[in-house]
Amino acid sequence: MAYPGPSGTQGVGGCRHCGAPLEHTFCDLGMSPLANAYVPAGCLGAKEAFYPLHVYVCGRCLLVQLQEFESPQEIFSDYAYFSSYSESWLAHARAYTAEVTSRFGLGASSHVVEIASNDGYLLQYFRAGGVPVLGIEPAANVAHVAIEKGIPTRVAFFGTETARALRAEGVHADLLLGNNVLAHVPQLHDFVEGLKLLLKPGGVITMEFPHLLQLIRQNQFDTIYHEHFSYFSLFAVEQVFARHQLRLFDVESLETHGGSLRIFAAHDGDVDRDPSARLQALRDEERGAGLTSLEGYRAFGDAVKRAKRDLLRFLIDAKDQGKTVAGYGAPAKGNTLLNYCGIGPDFIDYTVDRSPHKQGRALPGVHIPIHDPDRIRATRPDYVLILPWNLKNEVMNQMAYVREWGARFVVPIPAVTVLP
Repeated sequence: MAYPGPSGTQGVGGCRHCGAPLEHTFCDLGMSPLANAYVPAGCLGAKEAFYPLHVYVCGRCLLVQLQEFESPQEIFSDYAYFSSYSESWLAHARAYTAEVTSRFGLGASSHVVEIASNDGYLLQYFRAGGVPVLGIEPAANVAHVAIEKGIPTRVAFFGTETARALRAEGVHADLLLGNNVLAHVPQLHDFVEGLKLLLKPGGVITMEFPHLLQLIRQNQFDTIYHEHFSYFSLFAVEQVFARHQLRLFDVESLETHGGSLRIFAAHDGDVDRDPSARLQALRDEERGAGLTSLEGYRAFGDAVKRAKRDLLRFLIDAKDQGKTVAGYGAPAKGNTLLNYCGIGPDFIDYTVDRSPHKQGRALPGVHIPIHDPDRIRATRPDYVLILPWNLKNEVMNQMAYVREWGARFVVPIPAVTVLP
């Protein structure tokens, strides 16, 4: 795949931001299938595509990234993730809606546009407050659910083409938001330029994405998969937005997804948005953690290898003791973890998930079957391995009954931990 360089030149395998050659490994997770390519029960003997999960850090701009092996159209046009199945994520969306509505004075004369709006999980709260909304969602099957809820939704991939089409229809955004979409974009400059085009003068952009600093500190290597093309520090994302005359004026550190950032951006010429103290504090923190130089990225690969050995050691010991292990959840991060570690049904009998869109299928690559959560009560495993470890408190509350027979919860990240 060719990416534009800093002066419009093309470089094969070059950085998707600045075009420099990708020569430095951040970590290498071997070969892995697409993390959301769940296998139908009748297709377990069919051929699966595996691709290198080799992560690079650009030596020039320090953007951490994967190469593009499958297009977004192939990955996201029919999607298995529906945001509304997570109660904690819905609570996060409600809190965000209340915060920005108050802070930026949003009301009936405003227009909120969400990119990758999924099943309407967030826009429903703006709509309930009387704020006009529009969702842009590439997965038609997911967008259909939002439309049935009464959320106006355009089925499209976002970029300059979509932004220009919306502008031609008179659509401009007072608030333009995207949660966990920026990492999913291989054509980064086309996407960010689209943000600039659609944002009304005086408007605000918010973007949420997992924070690279926390990925490194908490050894969250399982959040790396082919659907995530880039992994952002504040240092890197500021460079990307600045190239498109968009200026960050605030940032929040969030607990979601193991540690995320919510950035706030405006047009360069918007003099009413003074940079916050939080923004400078996080710049200083990243500099202190070594993220502004290549040296700060070199040790991560060794930490990943240690985590693999520790998880395998726990599972081998459990099996040698005659214990049974079930999984909870079928998230993309779990598929990276299990494929990298080579963990299949010989270690984990099955996993369960609340989403009926995943039940009856198998995890890609490792072919662990996915069942309804009631399966755990029926089989009474000794351990429940929580694959969406970022939702561990929610999961442990939902599944508290496993303690009736003495089962224990286990989380694999940042280190294998058996919980009471």
